[in-house]
Amino acid sequence: MIDINREEWLTRLAELIAPLFGTTLPPYRVACSWPSKSATSAKNRRIGECWAPDCSKDETTEIMISMGIDDPMAVSETLVHEMVHAVVGVKHGHKAAFKRCAVGVGLEGKMTETHAGDELTERLNALIEDLPPYPHAKITATNKKKQGTRMLKASCECNYTVRLTQKWAALGAPICPLCNVSMIMDSV
Repeated sequence: MIDINREEWLTRLAELIAPLFGTTLPPYRVACSWPSKSATSAKNRRIGECWAPDCSKDETTEIMISMGIDDPMAVSETLVHEMVHAVVGVKHGHKAAFKRCAVGVGLEGKMTETHAGDELTERLNALIEDLPPYPHAKITATNKKKQGTRMLKASCECNYTVRLTQKWAALGAPICPLCNVSMIMDSV
């Protein structure tokens, strides 16, 4: 098979999915990227986005599929969900117009977290089989450094605690205002 990149793969899949809608889709582009927010969130993670045409200089609907997913079925379900947004208009969110279209093409579940029903799953599997393997490897943002405090902790036996910067700690441990003794600096 001919080597294609992930955007070409997503575009081909979108072209194969489009007839399910029974209508002409607005001009669109599909890309594999990080969503604008909550891309690596542990809770409420976004795996796709659809941007309205008025957000794009050339008035094209932009569909983004998260770099955090690489399972072709999950990618396909997400793509269908985002294509529903493109068809009904992003302004409708996940309300009635979205739900009518989503259910009509075979999506089920909570409208903010749809999944393919049995019939749509079969159709998507058949479409995926006609494509080369999805040329993307899931990216997991586990190497993100958590921001720790820059403040150092100093405490006294009486449980009085203060935090101070390295600059002041370098001058020596502070004196406890209650006991009038040198406080103990916690090791970093």
